[in-house]
Amino acid sequence: MHAPAVSDMRAFLSNVFTYMTGALAITGVIAYVFGTSDSLMSLLINQETYGMTMFGLIVAFAPLVFVMIMSFSFQRLSSFALLMLFIAYSALMGMSLSTIILAYTASSIASTFFITAGTFGVMAFLGYTTKQDLTKFGSILFMALIGIVIAMVVNIFLGNGMLDIIISCLGVLIFTGLTAYDVQKLKRIGSGVEYGSESTNKLAIMGALNLYLDFVNLFLFLLRFFGDRR
Repeated sequence: MHAPAVSDMRAFLSNVFTYMTGALAITGVIAYVFGTSDSLMSLLINQETYGMTMFGLIVAFAPLVFVMIMSFSFQRLSSFALLMLFIAYSALMGMSLSTIILAYTASSIASTFFITAGTFGVMAFLGYTTKQDLTKFGSILFMALIGIVIAMVVNIFLGNGMLDIIISCLGVLIFTGLTAYDVQKLKRIGSGVEYGSESTNKLAIMGALNLYLDFVNLFLFLLRFFGDRR
């Protein structure tokens, strides 16, 4: 790998992590603002029935729609449009995740966040430095992810506590592994692109979205273990 390619790759990864960190900051701030405001929380949850309001349901499902738009319209959208969608997505995720403040203590949420950040950082470093090709490993993880999504849907109806623990354990392992896999994949992408171009900026935003999803899902699965319920 020539020196210019190395510098372009590092600049690319720097952009990816900058976008990801910014998105997490937006999500965290909005989650805190909504979670600590009764008036804002009432927009999401009916205070009498404790069920989701219509706006709450929209907020819950809208992030999935945003991810699909960003993924399937990647070629047509400009990097600026993708960035705006990513920012809007991060804000919606903040509203959606604000409900965990009602379920878990603030101290356990904070401690779980730092555990997640440490785990994510170690696996990102591993993905960046390892010489082992993680491509096949990533394929297995994606299949396992589909499996636990199906299991989670099934367990909504079963309500099996043991299955929930198994799903949580697998979820932690899967997103820990995906972090290393995604960082290695982004390192390879960064080695073969022209830094500063429109297409490279778009790839950086989508890369940030992937890592953002890895981080948030890892956090939510770890919270099942380390979170203290109110």
